[in-house]
Amino acid sequence: MDDLNSEQTLPPARAIRFDRVNELYAEMPEIGKFIETPPEDDEGYRGFLERLRASSTPEEAVTFTAFALQPKAGIKWGMECVSSLIPDMAPEDTKLMNLISEWLDDTSSENRWKTLELALFAPRRSPAVYLGLGVGWSGGPLAPNDLVTVPPWRAPRAISSAVMRAVGQMRTEHRGESLDFVLDRAAGLFRLN
Repeated sequence: MDDLNSEQTLPPARAIRFDRVNELYAEMPEIGKFIETPPEDDEGYRGFLERLRASSTPEEAVTFTAFALQPKAGIKWGMECVSSLIPDMAPEDTKLMNLISEWLDDTSSENRWKTLELALFAPRRSPAVYLGLGVGWSGGPLAPNDLVTVPPWRAPRAISSAVMRAVGQMRTEHRGESLDFVLDRAAGLFRLN
C-alpha cells in the first residue's frame, strides 16, 4: 500500500509567467519592442496568441510564446520545435542539444554554465546555439565567480530566435507549415489560458 501512495501524480508545473497577458507586458515591458501588436485589456494568452497568429506578422506569435512561458517551459518548447524541424543536426549542435536536455532534467547552475559556455563559443549561430544561450540567460549569475545577471527578456529573445531560425531553415514552400507547427505546439501550452 505504501508503494501506491508514493506514486501519486504531481501537479503540473506552471508553464506561464503571469496569470494575464497585461501582467506580462507590465512586468516585462521589453516585449513591446519585439511585438508591435499590443494585447487588449484582459485578453487571455490563447486569444492573444491566435490574434497574433492571424495577423500579417504571425512571427510575433513565436516571440509572444517565448516571453509568456517560464524559462524552462520556453526552452522545452523551443527544443521540441527545433528538434522536430531539424532532425539531422551537425555534431556540435547535437552536443549542445544534449546539454540543453541535461539542463531540462537538472536545472543546476553547473549545467546552465556548461551549456552557456558551449553556446557562447560556438563558431556559428544555429538554432541550437540560440537555445543554449536561452538556457544560459534563464536566470542566475553568468559564471561561478560572476554576480552579473542578464535582463529577464534575453532568454525569451534567444528562444524566439532559435525557433524562428529553425523555421527559416526550411525550404521556402514549407516555412508556412513549419510556422503553423510551432504555433500549434504553443497553442497547446496555452489551452487553459
